[in-house]
Amino acid sequence: MPLRPDAGHFDQCKRTVLALIGAAATFLSGCAHYAAHPIDAAVSEQRFRARSLDDPGLKGFVNRPNWPPAKLTLNDLDAIALYFDPELDVARSKLNTARAAIVTAGARPNPSLSLAGGWTNAPESPVVIDFFPAITIETRNKRGLRILEAQKLADAAQVNLYAAAWQTLSRVRSAWLDFAMNVRLETILGDQMAAQDAAVTLLEKRLTAGEVARPEVDIARAASIQDELEVGAARNSGPALRAALAGAVGIASLPDIDTTLPETPASPVPDNITKAGLVHRADIRQSLLGYAAAEAALQLEIAKQTPDIQITPGYAFDEGHHKITFGPGFDIPLLNRNQGPIAEAEARRAQAEAEFNALQAKAIGEMSEALARYTAAQQDMSAARGRLTSLQQTREAATRRAVEAGEEDRLALASAHIETVAAARASFDAQRRLQEALGALDDAVQQPLEPGLPLPDPESKK
Repeated sequence: MPLRPDAGHFDQCKRTVLALIGAAATFLSGCAHYAAHPIDAAVSEQRFRARSLDDPGLKGFVNRPNWPPAKLTLNDLDAIALYFDPELDVARSKLNTARAAIVTAGARPNPSLSLAGGWTNAPESPVVIDFFPAITIETRNKRGLRILEAQKLADAAQVNLYAAAWQTLSRVRSAWLDFAMNVRLETILGDQMAAQDAAVTLLEKRLTAGEVARPEVDIARAASIQDELEVGAARNSGPALRAALAGAVGIASLPDIDTTLPETPASPVPDNITKAGLVHRADIRQSLLGYAAAEAALQLEIAKQTPDIQITPGYAFDEGHHKITFGPGFDIPLLNRNQGPIAEAEARRAQAEAEFNALQAKAIGEMSEALARYTAAQQDMSAARGRLTSLQQTREAATRRAVEAGEEDRLALASAHIETVAAARASFDAQRRLQEALGALDDAVQQPLEPGLPLPDPESKK
């Protein structure tokens, strides 16, 4: 005999289905929705070329009165780079991703629900309804350990942002130093060429008078030509070095640039700067946080040996009877006790420890080497300045007095000035090595040793 449910049974099933649809609609109303965000390379390029110092976001980020300045100092360029450098935007995105992972780690397991319905040929009631929810209870603080691991990874991503910021500042300083030293080199080479040209003019007059031999004049002319080539090379390098600096800052073009060199520490840098560097270096702190995250991951895998508990109350309507059940459920760890993931987590923790030890040894070596280079550069700079001062205040000045007294001729004075300019070139080279050594020491300890205005926090860009 075919089963023919009456209208009352259909109405009861209809009400149940509608109730489930209404519950599903309520849940879905609070869900996030996808929003398309395509990338247009042409528009991105236009935005880059439209960057300027009047950008409202940059003004708020820098937060300085009378912005932008008439001339950009190294400190100003650093602040601009912290805002515009795309590498920092990548690091900020990674930080946001890591912080979002904390939300994921803190999510509690959703309850589940199993539904079933049908009919039977029982005379008491042909309707059958089964309703089985399940609630998961995590054991041994698994959720807390997941959150701890995610927090350590987010802290490491935050430190990575500051490490990326330091790399940005290092690139800007290097590009700015190349540009600033080229400006100084052009001036020094110009003085050197002028002094050599004056000597050539005097020698040519003596050659005409038969007082010197032609080879002596030819040597002076060759030196003058070499000076002229070097001046031209320095002058031609200027636009390329300015463009490289703009690229390091992250902007299409730059206005006037102040090329005043930063002050070097007046006293020698103490040897314990390497200990301070181990505290300040972002890569060291990031490695320590990575190790802490690996430890939390190991604790989580060990905690997973204890199975979670499933609370499964149930309701069934069968043959006119209401049936309620209740009971726990859990995995039985007979075939494995999570040995594989635990072994992997232990290996990752050991790897994190080995990486930290290697990084620390490398950092100590880098800081010691940078300190030695800086100390040697300071000594070279002191010797070069002493030599230049001695020539300026003794030989050239004495020669000038002798010329005025008629005891020496102008060629002797020109020769003395050429020697002074050569000493100035040597002093310039020593100064460049000192600035490069100072930058290398800054990079090694990852903190500026020269005085300057405080820079904006890279994380404050919105």
